[in-house]
Amino acid sequence: MPCPLILKAHTMILSMTGYANTSADFASGSLSLELRAVNHRYLDIQLRMPEELRCFEGALRELISSALQRGKVECRINYAARDALAGTTLNRDLLLQLAAWNSEVQAAMPAACTLSVADVLRWNGMLATPAASSDELRATLTRLMQTALQEFKSSRAREGEKLKDFLSERLEKIDALRLDVMPHVPAAIAAYEARLISRLKDAMQNAEDERIRQEITLFASKIDVDEELSRLASHLSEMRRILKQGGAVGKRLDFLMQELNREANTLGSKSVDAEVSRSAMEMKILIEQMREQIQNLE
Repeated sequence: MPCPLILKAHTMILSMTGYANTSADFASGSLSLELRAVNHRYLDIQLRMPEELRCFEGALRELISSALQRGKVECRINYAARDALAGTTLNRDLLLQLAAWNSEVQAAMPAACTLSVADVLRWNGMLATPAASSDELRATLTRLMQTALQEFKSSRAREGEKLKDFLSERLEKIDALRLDVMPHVPAAIAAYEARLISRLKDAMQNAEDERIRQEITLFASKIDVDEELSRLASHLSEMRRILKQGGAVGKRLDFLMQELNREANTLGSKSVDAEVSRSAMEMKILIEQMREQIQNLE
């Protein structure tokens, strides 16, 4: 039966950071399983377990790979055997046989030493300690891994939702900064036009209107950031769509961070207005904050 993972990866954003642990007791001892993960470019699975359980490694790796896509995952499995005396029984048939042999030897050889309790207990096959079968261990490990993965994915989903809220909040701040920048560009052009007219009139008795228009047009083209603001809006809209869609979004969001940063850099380089420069710098700070957190997303 496949692992019943109840969380839907296509509707949830998952963090690559997570933790889960579970354990089980049975006749011969107890098993404990611990999962922890941090962000990683690919899926990297490290299994640490006793050698007697190493034969189950392949099956356990398959379970992890079917549930997770990215992250450095460390799985620790411990097996603790029961107390040597707990559940141990005497082989009564063998005990009766030894008693009969002891009597026969004593009858034939009165000087022979009788068997001591220690001798009897050390006799091969006298003590029977319950041991888990391979099938029992496999079934228990599979159940533990399925339970741990479900808890693990729940943990990652909760962290993913927090990261989603974090990113959404900063998206809105960047969008607000973008809207603030828009009216500053026409104002900067108008201010430059006034300064230019004044300077040209001072330098020339009859300032040519065509010359002034050419200078203003050239200046306007140099500081025109409509294209950058439009692309910013497009990238922000795409990020909202990806966050809403959910699933494995880390790589796509990381790419969009590069695009957002490029537009913010260009916006800052074209700026001739202190407020536009400040907004571009604020954008870059917010983008860097998002980029750091996106590294933790699957």
